[in-house]
Amino acid sequence: MISEFHIDIGEAELAALRRRLVDVRWPDRLDGARWEFGTDLEFLQELHAYWLEAYDWRREEQRLNSLSHHKFLRNGSSVHFIHQVGKGLNPLPLIMTHGWPGSFVEMQKIIPLLTDPGAHGGDPADAFSLVVPSIPGHGFSDRPTKPGTNVFAVADIWADLMTALGYDRFGAQGGDWGSWISSALGLRHADRLIGLHLNYVSTGFRPDLNPGTPPLAEEEVAYLDRVAKWREAEGAYIAIQGTKPQTLAYGLTDSPIGLAAWLIEKFQGWSDSKQRPDETLTQDELLTNVMIHWLTNTVHSSFRFYSEARACPLHLQPGQRILPPCGIVRLPRELPMPPRRWVERAFNLTHWTTLPRGGHFAAMEAPELLAEDIRAFFRPLRAAAGNRFS
Repeated sequence: MISEFHIDIGEAELAALRRRLVDVRWPDRLDGARWEFGTDLEFLQELHAYWLEAYDWRREEQRLNSLSHHKFLRNGSSVHFIHQVGKGLNPLPLIMTHGWPGSFVEMQKIIPLLTDPGAHGGDPADAFSLVVPSIPGHGFSDRPTKPGTNVFAVADIWADLMTALGYDRFGAQGGDWGSWISSALGLRHADRLIGLHLNYVSTGFRPDLNPGTPPLAEEEVAYLDRVAKWREAEGAYIAIQGTKPQTLAYGLTDSPIGLAAWLIEKFQGWSDSKQRPDETLTQDELLTNVMIHWLTNTVHSSFRFYSEARACPLHLQPGQRILPPCGIVRLPRELPMPPRRWVERAFNLTHWTTLPRGGHFAAMEAPELLAEDIRAFFRPLRAAAGNRFS
């Protein structure tokens, strides 16, 4: 069952948040330290002042509510999603999935570029009807109460959601967890997927490397070495969120500044920024993403997706491949990305491009570039499908 949804946060919740922000207690830091040990104290104190004095949730709430929000009830649990119908003769249905530490807010700037390309310098024939869900346990989607909501389960929910919307065949797009879920869609629902566009291939993803497959090439060995070094230097969050999410959640559920520090460190380290994350993203964009996590009290349930992935990773079994046509876009400040040969072990690769700027949050950082690459990838697939999607 599908119902309309409207974001409406009560004044009491906003007042309670403000009290916590006013009563913040700051840690010390080493002299001269900036981001090398975690979130920079000076930056966070500046952001805290902006949060209290200038940030306007009601303005952001109104902006978000200009999109078409809904809830999908399935087996007693509801999933929040945005559904923006494209403006064109035959808009292609496309489900776009966010990652962590992001939310559906990641897609806010790219939605109009894809749904109404004619109004943004593009060809109306490239229009998409977008479905932008919140992963269970994230944002306004319900929080799972039992284990088992892994990427494969979410892929099945997405397939059912698209059926409920009347979309028999559709495309999928994502980065971070969105790339895992989109890939799982391609694995479990290949007959329905027109194409698969990814702006990230996870360091935790594994193609079939069992005996009988081609030996690893030098570039693949080098990639695995980069992944190992990256995980040693930057992977502490994966370890704790994948093994002891409950313990971490107490502090970040109680402290909005603690939550902001945990999330924004990743926007600094993973975006195309040099000194500060607001070189690439505005302070409003950073804070709205934090607010979605805070106001929905989903920090712990979002962490649990890591323990679900640890228990049930996206590792292909012997002989398995993801069959729908796949497009990969690489960004210069992305996390370690595999070489083409590694990707071709698992995917039916038909499109491989590199963008001149951007990082892990491509839809926020470089929406115009990403939108054009998505259009280009799906253009020949529309013709092959005969523009019949429902």
